[in-house]
Amino acid sequence: MSSRNPSSIAAGSPRATASNRERPQDDRHFFSPTSLVTKLGFIIAIAMLTIPFKAKAQALKYPETYRDSIVDNYFGTKVPAPYRWMEEQNSPQVESWVEAENKVTFSYLDKIPVRKWINKRITKLWNYEKVGIPGQHEGELFYSKNSGLQNQSPVFMQKSTRGKPKMVLDPNKLSPDGSIALLSYEASPNGKYLCYGLSQGGADWEEFHVKDLATGKDFADTVHWVKFSGIAWTNDNKGFFYSRFPEPKKGEALMSEAVGQQLYYHKIGTPQTEDKLFYDLKDYPGWYVGGGVTDDGHYLFIILNKGTESRNKVFYVDLKDAKHPDLSSPVTPLFEKDDAEYYPLSNVGTTIYMQTTLDAPNRRIVSFSISDPSPKDWKTVVPESKNVIENSMLAGGHVVVDYLVDAKSVVGLYSLKGKHESDLKLPGIGTVGGLSGRVDSPDLFYAFTSYLYPTTVFKYNFKSGRNTAFQAPHVDFNPKNYVTKQVFYHSKDGTRIPMFITMKKGTKLNGENPTLLYAYGGFNISITPSFNPVNVVWLEMGGIYAVANLRGGGEYGEAWHHAGMLGKKQNVFDDFIAGAEYIIKEKYTSTPRLGIEGYSNGGLLIGACETQRPDLYGAAYAGAGVMDMLRYQKFSAGVGWVPEYGSSDDSTDFQWLIKFSPVQNVKPGTCYPPTIITTADHDDRVVPSHSYKFAAAMQHDQACSNPILIRVETKTSHNYMPTDKRIAQAADVLSFMAYNLGIREMPVSSSKK
Repeated sequence: MSSRNPSSIAAGSPRATASNRERPQDDRHFFSPTSLVTKLGFIIAIAMLTIPFKAKAQALKYPETYRDSIVDNYFGTKVPAPYRWMEEQNSPQVESWVEAENKVTFSYLDKIPVRKWINKRITKLWNYEKVGIPGQHEGELFYSKNSGLQNQSPVFMQKSTRGKPKMVLDPNKLSPDGSIALLSYEASPNGKYLCYGLSQGGADWEEFHVKDLATGKDFADTVHWVKFSGIAWTNDNKGFFYSRFPEPKKGEALMSEAVGQQLYYHKIGTPQTEDKLFYDLKDYPGWYVGGGVTDDGHYLFIILNKGTESRNKVFYVDLKDAKHPDLSSPVTPLFEKDDAEYYPLSNVGTTIYMQTTLDAPNRRIVSFSISDPSPKDWKTVVPESKNVIENSMLAGGHVVVDYLVDAKSVVGLYSLKGKHESDLKLPGIGTVGGLSGRVDSPDLFYAFTSYLYPTTVFKYNFKSGRNTAFQAPHVDFNPKNYVTKQVFYHSKDGTRIPMFITMKKGTKLNGENPTLLYAYGGFNISITPSFNPVNVVWLEMGGIYAVANLRGGGEYGEAWHHAGMLGKKQNVFDDFIAGAEYIIKEKYTSTPRLGIEGYSNGGLLIGACETQRPDLYGAAYAGAGVMDMLRYQKFSAGVGWVPEYGSSDDSTDFQWLIKFSPVQNVKPGTCYPPTIITTADHDDRVVPSHSYKFAAAMQHDQACSNPILIRVETKTSHNYMPTDKRIAQAADVLSFMAYNLGIREMPVSSSKK
């Protein structure tokens, strides 16, 4: 079953993290409330031979950046806004400024001696097969597969796990430079049609097309103005439900507010103007709506979320005969209070199985009759425990539950009556990156990964109990030389925070090890262990890689998330700062050797921590960060994040936002660490003006010679970047970080790699 989830539109969601991670494109968990972060991608991390620091270069000459005299008045507090003009994304002034900044950045990067070597080494390690989690459609498996260095992953279909793969869609043929992105796809229940979403530059806006897999030709109709949508086919294979927004004004698509979403049904072979409207959010501005159809085709569930808030409303439509669905059936409410998470997993007849946080902050699985959904009549199938349920689904006549135990996956298999039958035997300590199955199929597919274990898709058969790898990857890497351990440290207020540390066995803790510290801390998103081929280079060269699990994430459930949102957001920054202090105190590294990094909401984390404690770090990378917290809600998807951050339009919220908003907290006369900032010109999730303003403010107020650079990529977006550009950006950022952490020469032992 297809899904659409509020966390998928978060700033730096599972589909958009610091590493530009790819997610399995066939995670069929129906309306997964947590949308587990699948770690397939590439976190920025590399190091080479460490030698003594050389004297810092003279301060760079940055482009002249205009500062206007705009001053905003927030409830009596006057806040200068000298870079408001940067919000005009397509203006000639902004384009000229970006061009000039890129020129400075690339001139600096060109002088780093090991940059070409880094690019070559990353490219070599990147070149291995990467397979997505298959979805099952009447005996056919549909999945994505990248041979190694393809800009995008083609879509394949095959009969069973031993069948011969057939490529059905190659997105690499759509544009030579990868500027047209394949963002989503879903096969029809009978496996004869493929609906797929394309995007210009990988922006969140998609156009849906439908391919007849027998002929290889597309139907003539195209579905426009789709954003934050699933693809939910009816079981007659004639059409699908999708979510769209009103058509924006010409030239304003990338900046326009994402409000007024609607749920429609499209019948293939007909024009979009004939699509049937099923739900209109006119009464809920700033909310999102998605639809999903149960495996048996009997019910359509409609989920309403207030922005990225996980609490939701649920409605349903009884489609009756799955082969002849009744699209005229009324929309009936199930849960309208918006007081908890209510996410239907699927059904067995008229019995609905659902994941919920009602009276269970760590989540539980319940069942009820669709004719009597009152909570007092629910049956608890899987009770709440001390470990948060990260993901769950119905598959093979079982309830499959993915728990997080201190940010590590444990998967339990239960009968439909709630009897615990067994746990999946996983390869080790790590992350289950998605679940894919059907109520009526004996096969469950999932991905497993860890810092030292390449992401591998497995098939578990409920009848035989066999657990086998599906097209396992082959990476030239020996994990036995390295170790991952989990430590715990205490934040400013005494809260116990977990951290994963990966390094070469026998590494001496003398404070001299180049170290990269990554974190996210927001939107109920869990940051769990994942393999990263770029990190292999870091580890080979003796670097240490650390990941802190901050409050604001989902690692310990609803309470952990709420402890790092709205007026408690400072807890997230305190947790990160305490993590940096911990690894310095324990002599894993020292300030000159410590690099920090984050993307999107994680970019906000870096911007806030850098402005609050500039003395603590040796270098910083902030990717596509939400840097102007007083203006974010006015653009694109930003309005959906108000439940997470608050809004400067509210006098109470303003008081906490102004204290940590990176753009407003850059101070003249401060020496900030070497910093590189990245963004993309088609980013309509976190619009690039955030990064522009932060870079301009940092360059203006920098009081020492440490470089402040911004790198702006073209024809890419928040979530999407073709492989060649992804490698190029990774090499540039990593070169900057390595160079400014004292790594200046290519290791002799690696010269032939």
